[in-house]
Amino acid sequence: MKIGIIGLPESGKKTLFRLLTGVNAASSAEMKSIPGTAEIRDNRFNALSGHYNPQKNAPAQISMELLPNLDRRVIQEGAIFKDIANLDAICFVVRSFNDDSIYHVNGSVDPERDIEEITGEVILHDLIFIEKRMERIAKNLKKAGGDQYKKEEAVLGIFKLHLEKGLPLRTCEISPDEKKIILSYPFITLKELIVVLNTGDAGITDFTVKEKLSKKYHNHKINIMQISAKLEAEIDALDSDEERAEFMTASGIAEPAINLLSRLCMEALGLISFFTVGKDEVKQWLIRNGSFAPEAAGAIHSDIERGFIRAEVMKYNEFTQYESEEKLKAAGKFYVMGKDYAVGDGDIISFRFNV
Repeated sequence: MKIGIIGLPESGKKTLFRLLTGVNAASSAEMKSIPGTAEIRDNRFNALSGHYNPQKNAPAQISMELLPNLDRRVIQEGAIFKDIANLDAICFVVRSFNDDSIYHVNGSVDPERDIEEITGEVILHDLIFIEKRMERIAKNLKKAGGDQYKKEEAVLGIFKLHLEKGLPLRTCEISPDEKKIILSYPFITLKELIVVLNTGDAGITDFTVKEKLSKKYHNHKINIMQISAKLEAEIDALDSDEERAEFMTASGIAEPAINLLSRLCMEALGLISFFTVGKDEVKQWLIRNGSFAPEAAGAIHSDIERGFIRAEVMKYNEFTQYESEEKLKAAGKFYVMGKDYAVGDGDIISFRFNV
């Protein structure tokens, strides 16, 4: 599964991509997509690692891709929509800082305008696709045996009306059967969307713009957050955790916003995490939200899923409350679960299996 980072030129998306993946995207690569892998920044993982002090730490990772700059020419050519169609979710970086030394492709800094422009373009893209597809369906319906296209025509008609209201398809109720019909279609507005407002250092604690946009797009299913890419880069460049903690305290920051962004990316993909722990290794695993215990076991190895017997579960919040496995068991907070157990986010699990 993959999440893509998009944005207008000089929005700060390359800085965020580097902070998330460690990949330095050179300006010479602005016309092609750049792949990377981001570690999930999770304080629960850090706490478990500190408790067990394992020989090896293995945080979860997600695939990311930095897409070429969005501008009118790129949008008109349309190739970038093919790149976006291959993603599972989108992270749209929007400039919200003023700096006279850095140009803005639209002439001035206006996050609301930029979001409206790009969201309007992707809605238009999906509408154009539907209109072209419906023209083809109309021809096929005239042929003998064209009844198979009637269901598709009905679904696309619903989608068309929804898009014409200015609403993305991710806010449209879609049945499992309807999903099968449109599964291979390149609908951009079906994808989960995170909007990242890249603000200046001085505005990092001013949420006026974020609150205004959240209110405007409350029915668009957009997760809006704000971050200062410059400030996050300064935090990342510090040599030690102590220096970072002091810097964040002085700046009024509870934790780096890049941590929140990595978790939002995971949530946008519909994923949760569970942990396996021990002196040898503390590892974080990603699974789809709603997965049952055998499916979680399969994330580790197919043999464990095939020979699944039970899952021995500790809840993270209870683990931190009782501070040890022994105290947790004594308090009756150690759970033995079967195949019908839906894994919770943050569960600490040991699987019993027989192959």
